[in-house]
Amino acid sequence: MRLPKPYAVEWASFFMLMPAIATVKCYIVLDTAWWKYPQLWLTAFLPLITVALFPWYLDVLCTRYIHEKLSGLHNTGKRILIIFIKQFFIILLSVIVIFFVVGYLNPGLYHPTVEKFVMCMVVGLTFTYIAIILWEGNYFFRQWKESLREREKYEFLSLQGEFEGLKSQVNPHFLFNCFNTLSSLITEDKAQAEVFLNELSKVYRYLLRNNEDGMSTLKNEIQFIHSYFNLLKTRHGDAIELQLDIDKRYESYLLPSLSLQLLVENAVKHNSLSKNYPLTIEIFTTVGNKLLVNNNIRQRNLKAPSGKVGLKNIRSKYELLRQPGFQVIEDEKSFTVVLPLIWLNTADPKLPQYAQTIN
Repeated sequence: MRLPKPYAVEWASFFMLMPAIATVKCYIVLDTAWWKYPQLWLTAFLPLITVALFPWYLDVLCTRYIHEKLSGLHNTGKRILIIFIKQFFIILLSVIVIFFVVGYLNPGLYHPTVEKFVMCMVVGLTFTYIAIILWEGNYFFRQWKESLREREKYEFLSLQGEFEGLKSQVNPHFLFNCFNTLSSLITEDKAQAEVFLNELSKVYRYLLRNNEDGMSTLKNEIQFIHSYFNLLKTRHGDAIELQLDIDKRYESYLLPSLSLQLLVENAVKHNSLSKNYPLTIEIFTTVGNKLLVNNNIRQRNLKAPSGKVGLKNIRSKYELLRQPGFQVIEDEKSFTVVLPLIWLNTADPKLPQYAQTIN
């Protein structure tokens, strides 16, 4: 069985308090004689400190055992009471050992009395109770840090579950719309349906790869939206346009995977499309690490049902990532969504762990 190593605060309490305890006890046991005889430093003071190592380490082991058996705030009172009782017997043992060792090494100068024994007990208890306060403070601090780690762990697991749930919402929604489009194309133009199916396989391959992490670089998202837009062009032709203006310095920045796909899909879903009045979608970067997705508004005669799931999905992801700045700006002519771009620093504690691994 491997014995535990004392903590730094336990070593510090020994080296700070034990010289003071040894000095006072030498004075009690040997009166002023130990000042007059230099050899007493070798036969009383140093042996006393050396011998004290045994009860001190025994004290450490007993305290660890009590902390293990009576951990938790609800046991604080009971734990401290038992530690104080334990300390009395530890000091009693140490004083008996010290009296025996000092008396054995200094028979001519040593005159034990009950009064001296009691005074050594008082000194020992007074100083060691100071050590107990230090040890208990250290114990509370370690318990507090452990509780913080546990809370962060459970919070991380909870947020990760929420994040995984938000990611899973994308795939069925995306596939449902693509299969509807494919179904329409099969009856209208089989050649276009084949082209569409090939593009869909490329897009879905990207979706499977990048949606696993939940985060993607802006460069990858823009490449993906090109492929996705080809699917839309196959279906809608000149009734839809895409304009991109991306500053290359932002290409390595991150955003939640498939955010652009959700926003483009929403724009198509909620607006009327025609060659004379095309739906124009603009995606561009601005200062302040922001990506804007803007589209002109062409009201449908019959509005499509909407629970705003896509926008809620993206907003929730940014909230879980603890990244402020997501905005939705709407007026009579245009609809704009502001997406904060995230510069990933793996040492940055602000980003949750599940957002810090990008393939």
